[in-house]
Amino acid sequence: MTNSYYAPTGGHPGQDQLLTDRAVFTEAYAVIPKGTMRDIVTSFLPFWEGTRLWVIARPMSGFAETFSHYIMEVQPGGGSDRPETEACAQAVLFVVEGEATLTIAGTGHVLTPGGYAYLPLESGWTLHNHGTAPLRFHWIRKAYAPLKGLPTPDPLILNEADIAPTAMPGTDGKWATTRFVDPADLRHDMHVTIVTLAPGAVIPFMETHVMEHGLYVLEGKAVYRLNRDWVEVEAGDYMWLRAFCPQACYAGGPGRFRYLLYKDVNRHMALCPPGSARR
Repeated sequence: MTNSYYAPTGGHPGQDQLLTDRAVFTEAYAVIPKGTMRDIVTSFLPFWEGTRLWVIARPMSGFAETFSHYIMEVQPGGGSDRPETEACAQAVLFVVEGEATLTIAGTGHVLTPGGYAYLPLESGWTLHNHGTAPLRFHWIRKAYAPLKGLPTPDPLILNEADIAPTAMPGTDGKWATTRFVDPADLRHDMHVTIVTLAPGAVIPFMETHVMEHGLYVLEGKAVYRLNRDWVEVEAGDYMWLRAFCPQACYAGGPGRFRYLLYKDVNRHMALCPPGSARR
């Protein structure tokens, strides 16, 4: 089955449109619908040419504190030779439209839709759009938590089309996860995966756990339970959850429901002040 990836294109609604939408920000979660991703809410970054972005998650004290999530839009000829300005940041890139030329330590890689890149600390990466159409991709950043005796992960260049989804036990394949990183590889302290639910499939209990989550809907629609509320979501919407926010899902169809998922993993809960030595 061909994979589909929704990407925002900006623009503005007409003056005749209603103001009502599904955007909500609560103490436990936020829903940022695709209709809010307009020209007026884009941002720009130093050292990027021909590029704008939607910031859909950022560290916020008392909410979700571990990551930022951007949707990048790079015009033909645009890009950056100095994309990352924080030495502590690792990254995952996921391409949804166009073609990216990613260079790591002098080696070039072409990422097409479904393309995934994990970029560890100090990768020295650059990215450009040498194509003829706009490039759109997700850029998820997290400060890496190094540990003595545990080496830094290696760069990864993959494509969703080449990875078989892993079915959740007892679901007959109706709920599955495409994993780009081996869950047993404890060098990684973040996972970005793709979750797929067939029509009628459910997450059948209220997940309540320690990870912070970012969920961008790539395809389809569903009803999601977030804390006390049932929320309808569709392709292009984003759900941003703080730790322990209860969550469940029902994919009503008619097609598949798929989302790009971020979560923090594989580390102790930090108790010491930032900058303290880790053993």
